[in-house]
Amino acid sequence: MASLSYFSERDISCPICHDIFKDPVLLSCSHSFCKCCLQSWWAKKQTKECVVCKRRSSRGEPPSNLVLKNLCEVFLRERGQTDSESLCSLHIEKLKLFCLNHQQPVCVVCRDSEKHTDHGFRPVDEAAKDHRRKLRELLGPLQVRLKLLHQVKADCDLSAKHIKAQTQHVEKQIRDQFKKLHGFLDEDEEARISALREEEKQKSRVMEKKVEVLSREMAALLEAVRATEEVLQAADVSFLQSYKTTVERVQRQHSPSHESPPVSGTLLDVAKHVGNLSFNVWRKMRKIISYAPVILDPNTANPELIVSEDLRAVRWGRTQLCPDNPERMRHLSCVLGSEGFSGGTHSWDVEVGDNEYWELGVLAESVQMKDNVASGLWRIRFYSGRFRACSQCELDIDVHVKKKFQRIRVHLNWEKGTLSFCDADAGTHIHTFTSSFTEGLLPYFNSVNNHLLKVLPVKISVNME
Repeated sequence: MASLSYFSERDISCPICHDIFKDPVLLSCSHSFCKCCLQSWWAKKQTKECVVCKRRSSRGEPPSNLVLKNLCEVFLRERGQTDSESLCSLHIEKLKLFCLNHQQPVCVVCRDSEKHTDHGFRPVDEAAKDHRRKLRELLGPLQVRLKLLHQVKADCDLSAKHIKAQTQHVEKQIRDQFKKLHGFLDEDEEARISALREEEKQKSRVMEKKVEVLSREMAALLEAVRATEEVLQAADVSFLQSYKTTVERVQRQHSPSHESPPVSGTLLDVAKHVGNLSFNVWRKMRKIISYAPVILDPNTANPELIVSEDLRAVRWGRTQLCPDNPERMRHLSCVLGSEGFSGGTHSWDVEVGDNEYWELGVLAESVQMKDNVASGLWRIRFYSGRFRACSQCELDIDVHVKKKFQRIRVHLNWEKGTLSFCDADAGTHIHTFTSSFTEGLLPYFNSVNNHLLKVLPVKISVNME
């Protein structure tokens, strides 16, 4: 369609409302009006005549002027005013003003209407600029929150991935441990069954030999009885002639030298094989199992630390990607024990070996180390060849020792409020902290080199009451 730029707005405006036609109708005199405007005019004048030429109309319902309607629509589109957001829906005028009372754009006709009496107005561009500024201020916290939620979601995704990896790894560890235990039980079962079969074989062989001797004796007695019965059936003379020989043969069979006395222990030693069987197996199993008084919690380990498979040793390594869970120690290169102590006495030995930097001690369960607060932490530290004792209540002090230790024993007496350190090999005292403990304490380990800090197992003993 050709451009309508050569039309003026007046050419396509209603003579009654002076706005661009809306649903125009055509009178027989060729003049057009908005349908609603014409009906209002006729209702007011009570006569159906043309507003322009005063010619009476013979039609109560004039036909729509579709051509003019299409021209108006094209004109409005080209002028960029067909969008309902830029035109007043009531007056088809540009929305040039903003009503401060109603908080909405209005046209100049709306401004003079009764609906907006005594209202305040501002130009649309000024109101838009001011409201954009206010909206940006409201949007700022949302953007910050959205960024935070993205980070939280990323942490959750990492945690979910880490949980799956943990599950697979721990399941493999469990299966390997039980495979080892099953192997031991299978071997011990076979050994016990073999011992049972061997005892059966030995005692069955004894019984077989005894039965063989008895069988020979029974055969000899049977023959003696048969021969004696034949002599008894013989005639008197023959009987008397063989009497002496027969009596001697019978008397020989009465000799007790041919009978063996009963022997004890001929049956299986059932009590030896099945008595306290599970206990004996468990006691023997101590050779392949060990117990550590402290187990490390990998969920607390600093990302730079590597915890061993058995959770008994730790060393420094390259930074690992792991969730930022609340328990994880980010500020200090340390890992905590899996269980805290809130009473009683507890001891654990740690092999420090040739470790050039290490810290051992306890940390209060409520302490948050991520904000670099060292309260609730008691420890001894070795670095640069020096020993130091550090706590929240005291200044760091040098601990003078005559040699480098290989194994450190940590001893906690919660009720007495003492935490002691000594040389586990020589038993010599290193340092003791004294405090009033009021909450659970977690074993604390800190390392910044490749040498292991290792919790040593304790000897397992069985007490029977």
